Amino acid sequence: MHPLRLPPITPRRQRGAVAIMAALGMLVLLALVGLVIDGGLAYLVRARLDAAVDSAALAGARAVPNGDTPAQQIASAQAAAADFFAANMPSNYMLSQPQLQSTNVTFNGGMAIVDVRAQAPMPLSLMRVLGFTSLIPTSYAQTIRQDLDMAFVVDTSGSLSSSGPAVRTAAKTFLNQFNVTQDRVAMIHFASGAEVDNAIATSARGFNRTSMLQNVANFNFSGGTASVEGMWWARKQLNAIPTANRSTQRVIVFFSDGEPTSIGSFLTFNNPLDCWTTAGSFDYNGNGLYRLDISEATPISSKCTLAATIANSAKKLPDWYNAHNSYLYPNDPSQREFPIVTNTPRVVTNDLSNDTIAKRNIDRAARNLAEAVAAKARDEGIVVFTLGLGASLRQPAGVDNEIGEDVLKCMANVADGPGRCYNPAKPVGMYCFAATTADLTPCFSKLASAILRISK
Repeated sequence: MHPLRLPPITPRRQRGAVAIMAALGMLVLLALVGLVIDGGLAYLVRARLDAAVDSAALAGARAVPNGDTPAQQIASAQAAAADFFAANMPSNYMLSQPQLQSTNVTFNGGMAIVDVRAQAPMPLSLMRVLGFTSLIPTSYAQTIRQDLDMAFVVDTSGSLSSSGPAVRTAAKTFLNQFNVTQDRVAMIHFASGAEVDNAIATSARGFNRTSMLQNVANFNFSGGTASVEGMWWARKQLNAIPTANRSTQRVIVFFSDGEPTSIGSFLTFNNPLDCWTTAGSFDYNGNGLYRLDISEATPISSKCTLAATIANSAKKLPDWYNAHNSYLYPNDPSQREFPIVTNTPRVVTNDLSNDTIAKRNIDRAARNLAEAVAAKARDEGIVVFTLGLGASLRQPAGVDNEIGEDVLKCMANVADGPGRCYNPAKPVGMYCFAATTADLTPCFSKLASAILRISK
């Protein structure tokens, strides 16, 4: 067998092979350059598209409350998503043609789920040599607005009378940020006593915003600052919802312009002929005994009014906060949740033997009880948000010259509050300080954003 012999490579054949290899190499190189250029442009388009879709989904979720029916809410969300997409993804960006393909809004229990899809077709340049004419970057985002049970507590004490219009406006703006068909909301206002303006829905979802806005418009600012009464009713409203029916987020929002000065209690009078054991609200100045079911300073009766000093009227403070116990059994041991007589965080005895001692015990008890109800709510998974108005909250006040703001920080369980009350193992809320009435609406909006917890 003869070996295979290849013909010798002549210079002409060699030049032809080199030309073919060079052409193929140029084609590959051109494809690689095209891939780098077109791929880089596509990356920039995709990044901008992702950001636009994210912003559209978030805007849609925030806009869901703008409507009284699911159809109106969906339309509002879709309009907001379209506006934000257009603002963040301009037409002809990097020669692309952005298209918002869909904005779908679905309701699951109390949650609003917003899904946004978009694409941005773009022409190719050098990659056309490989037969490709265009790329279509696509993007998708989902935003979930959590379901919510909220008790909104508004201080309507007399010290707010000059700020009343601003408080009403800010409260209305706050309520407008929640979903009337999905969120559950209760509203309570307090001063010397407390009133539940709108009870929370215990089974169905939603709330009557129209009624709430009218009730806000009717607020009358007078009376003391019985913070514990507002907090007690807020917690009671949220806990009225059966456990299996409660929302993911359980929240109390508490607004006040001052430190607590009043408490409610069943009292026994020194002279039973003047007033037998009764329940009323009184402050540490001892200037009246007022009804607990009316926020304004409304005397119980002509005979159930404290004298110039508490010591001249009532025997002693009860050992426990009993303002909402049965009228027939004011000292029912099963209702002993919150002690009045205690060594912590402030020492309180039941002694009312003279005016100085009475003022000290009532002032301390008022602060202790507001913090205690908030702490109990946290034990039950409720997050407390507080908002304080005015420079006086940062000035020493009361018998111990305490800073009123510290009570609000303790109620919210924030890290920059007093060390004695901060517990990171419990739900941590938020405190916002409004130095003036102009800061009220921004503060309420800040709390609303934190409460809604819109997440991707």
